Amino acid sequence: MSQILEVKNLSFGYKKDVLLFNDLSITLKKGEIKAIVGASGAGKSTLFELILGNLKPISGSVKCAEASEVFQDPYSSFHPSYSLLNQIKDVASTDEIDVYLKNLNLEPKILSKLPHELSGGQLQRASILRAMLMKPDILLLDEPTSALDNVIQLEVMNMLMNSLDKMGMLLITHDLELAKWCADEIIML
Repeated sequence: MSQILEVKNLSFGYKKDVLLFNDLSITLKKGEIKAIVGASGAGKSTLFELILGNLKPISGSVKCAEASEVFQDPYSSFHPSYSLLNQIKDVASTDEIDVYLKNLNLEPKILSKLPHELSGGQLQRASILRAMLMKPDILLLDEPTSALDNVIQLEVMNMLMNSLDKMGMLLITHDLELAKWCADEIIML
């Protein structure tokens, strides 16, 4: 398995005297899923911003292969006035879209809709669809199933886990049972 993420001796804080991370190191290989668990405000989403290069660490380094993210709030990750299909086509190939629609239990007709025309659960699955179609090496998942009922949550997590032959995943969750069920390692923040 090849290494696709190396976070080495990472230190970061929004104020220099109050660090969220001090000397944090994480590695991820293709085929692995690691869960990041911690209280609100512990820096879970901030860690993703550092991995994606949207924030700069005080010290340490991040080496990251191609990554895509599924955000906790799917409404903020889609433009409100463009159809889902147009937003997916902007960033990804639609070659496998029918397979993922089926795996995510989504009707093809939702692709012509605007984000506000979908339920939170549908939009969260559309966000996963878009991220998967980007064919990343690393999938960053921020509470990806929080808006889904238990049956759909299980189907989505099984689909994601069946994709581990193509990528590695970091999963932010407050659900410790979910983390124990799916993760190779749990990282407590």
